[in-house]
Amino acid sequence: MRILITGAAGMLGTDAWRIFSEYGYEVIPTDVELAATDKIRPLDITNYDLTRKLFAEVRPDLVFHGAAYTNVDGCERDPDLAHKVNAIGTWNVASAAEEIGAALVAISTDFVFDGSKRARYTEFDLPNPISHYGASKLAGENLARSACRRCYVVRTSWLYGTHGKNFPYTILSLAKTKPEIPIVADQFGTPTYSVDLVEAIIGIIQSPLYGVYHVSNGGETNWQGFAEAILRKNGLVGTRVTPITSDEYAQRFGSPTKRPAYSVLRHYVLELQGKDTLRPWESALDAFLASARDFGKIE
Repeated sequence: MRILITGAAGMLGTDAWRIFSEYGYEVIPTDVELAATDKIRPLDITNYDLTRKLFAEVRPDLVFHGAAYTNVDGCERDPDLAHKVNAIGTWNVASAAEEIGAALVAISTDFVFDGSKRARYTEFDLPNPISHYGASKLAGENLARSACRRCYVVRTSWLYGTHGKNFPYTILSLAKTKPEIPIVADQFGTPTYSVDLVEAIIGIIQSPLYGVYHVSNGGETNWQGFAEAILRKNGLVGTRVTPITSDEYAQRFGSPTKRPAYSVLRHYVLELQGKDTLRPWESALDAFLASARDFGKIE
């Protein structure tokens, strides 16, 4: 199988590139021109003609669409850019994939839900985004499924990985200089290790059961609990996590984005198929920290 990756220079794309290659797939990595190297083909997904031309040239069997505008505050401040990348860009990718008969994996987010359910969201729950980021990603989902018949939409949550900026690195960096870190305590979800997400997707694409899948690590926590686990597992007992509310966070840090209070994803489709094997989030965090040390990202 030939797999074209969009966003191959990003956190998720880097892991997808490595893991797909380790499984023996032929990988064609692409990213925006500024991130392109001699190994990464330049691709601006917001340009349909260029996207169509590249897909017709390399003719992948499957497109792993990881490129996105994921700065949620940036999306809130510039919703046009959010929809240009996350909606129109995904539409371009899906249409180009359909034209050459390729399957598509479109990565989406727990932000498509409003967080009011207070129970784990299944693939059959009705989305209701409360931010421009969530709205643009939901639009991308809908456009992808309408444009490409062989489409897997994979929603995930609180994603982090060894390569690129993420919440664990931020916490560990702050702990070097601050004895106390204010962290939001009234938002609940599931931290998800990018490696586990890619591994689960490899299982999903083995069957032609196209549609929406929820993929995250197991269990749930809030941002405070996630931060405390990161510090504890690194022996940083001298730094204290102080709980704050979402409103306090918005005021302190100038965030314009309304985030879902509860966005835990239930892997209902995988459960019903007997394929929900994702490990708990704390076990995944252990694996991430070990990998980050191996790569010299943390001490």
